[in-house]
Amino acid sequence: MIGRPGDAKEKPLRSYSSYVGGEDVPGSEWVYCLRASALLADVLPGLALKRDLEKGRRHDGDSHEIVEARCAIADDEVSQRALEAARAAAPVWGATPLDVRFRVIERFHEELWRRREEFVSVIVAEGHPRTLAEWEVASLLRCSDGPTTAWCRQQMGWDFVEGDRQLRLVRKPDGVVVLSPPLNAAAISSLSGVAVLAAGNALVVKAPRSSPYGVMWALRELLVPVLDEVGAPPGVLNVLCGHPTQMIDQWMESPLVDDIMFFGSSEVGIPLGVEAVRRGKKPILELAGNDGCVVWRDADIDSAAEALTECFFGSGQICMVPNYVVAHPAIADALIDRLVSLAGKVRPGYPEDPEVLLSPVYKTEKYFAYLSEAMEMGAELLTGGRRLEVDGEPSETGIFIEPTVLRVNGLARAREMSAVAKETFFPLLPVVVAEDVPDDQLLGDVIGFVNANPYGLRNSLWAQSPDVIEQFVTRVTNGGILKVNDSHVALPPYLAPNGGGGLTGGPFGELNYPMLRTSHLQGISIGTGIQPRRAVVEAYAAREATR
Repeated sequence: MIGRPGDAKEKPLRSYSSYVGGEDVPGSEWVYCLRASALLADVLPGLALKRDLEKGRRHDGDSHEIVEARCAIADDEVSQRALEAARAAAPVWGATPLDVRFRVIERFHEELWRRREEFVSVIVAEGHPRTLAEWEVASLLRCSDGPTTAWCRQQMGWDFVEGDRQLRLVRKPDGVVVLSPPLNAAAISSLSGVAVLAAGNALVVKAPRSSPYGVMWALRELLVPVLDEVGAPPGVLNVLCGHPTQMIDQWMESPLVDDIMFFGSSEVGIPLGVEAVRRGKKPILELAGNDGCVVWRDADIDSAAEALTECFFGSGQICMVPNYVVAHPAIADALIDRLVSLAGKVRPGYPEDPEVLLSPVYKTEKYFAYLSEAMEMGAELLTGGRRLEVDGEPSETGIFIEPTVLRVNGLARAREMSAVAKETFFPLLPVVVAEDVPDDQLLGDVIGFVNANPYGLRNSLWAQSPDVIEQFVTRVTNGGILKVNDSHVALPPYLAPNGGGGLTGGPFGELNYPMLRTSHLQGISIGTGIQPRRAVVEAYAAREATR
């Protein structure tokens, strides 16, 4: 199995230049992407090799067995060329028939299915555990499948005939969309751009310098050939890797940019959205999540506990996993026992191993700060709380975190704990055991607790009572997605994977269909023999005819 210590492989080095206006633009500097498992096996030598390659002190051919790819770094001039190419392509592509543009999604879906194992291997090489990578690719397949795509297409336009008028409601592309995917799921998130293109926009994508390989592979290997196949104009897609702050500042200042699609933290994204609006640009924000899961007294405990372990996917460094649980007091002990047992089976390891779920944790200091605060406020540590090495052994210097479950008694003070109130980008799951009060009162308290969450990505419920389910579905307004008796992370057909309000998507956030968010509704009336001055008479006559 590749990626384990001592397992070398001979392969050509993938090299990706900036892609601008349909052409490769070489760079003088490169980011080198080393296989994650090789870095885990020997961190310091691996980082030294990466640094030497990027400084030109070693040659590419020295270490092909652990170097997966290199990606050119774009400077301001190349970034500006990308914006200009996108602006030139946007009106041509926007006027292209919808059938052609939707063919991009159909063909992309086919290519993604055909090359899914290759894509999984690329994501695994970047450090995603194989189980997580397979889930990510499966979610992308679901987002681009027939039912979901057909529903989106229905939203792009309607035709009506009323008297002497042909009326149309049509969604028109915004123009030039720039996309900055997150560090933790760059490749998958960058492919939100497929729907952006189907809406008729031109697109510029910034691959993160810390993880550009997956973005470059996905867009260059899967999407560019499809765009060429359908005859899309050069410049409709541009892909760069550059300095994040400089490039976003350039986008913000440029009159060539219409929409900024940003994935990242709420602390960065909310002010960015405010600034975008101030400059007359549409912000489309996918920020932090603090997803809640409620387990009611009649829930299927085994299934609920299994779904809750999804919080440990990638060590919880995914915005759409459960971040806290509210448990009915009647079943809290049984749920916690089952959850602790399952958490004990989750382990670290090399990402190629299909039994591994954990990834190295980037914010270990914040994890220990949240854990310490929670315990000082009365939370009980049930399992976890230690650093681990890649082999699962506890260690003071381990870069993995043991899956951690806390018990928090009572809703009253739970939101005062950072571990409950904020996004936890690490494998820490607090179980809030609700107060022992009558169910009618408790259900209202729990729904109020969920709705008070300042984030708004996903929520889920485990219950059997039709009345409880209906009240939850009717009264819970927080979140872009609400799941009932289902995997928290899995994506059903028709639903978009992301989106929500509050600190997740801003004040205008909602379930995020990129095709709809990067287009705008236009009304069109085409008259035949209309007498303009008779408009009032016609309106009154139409009203009388409906009486």
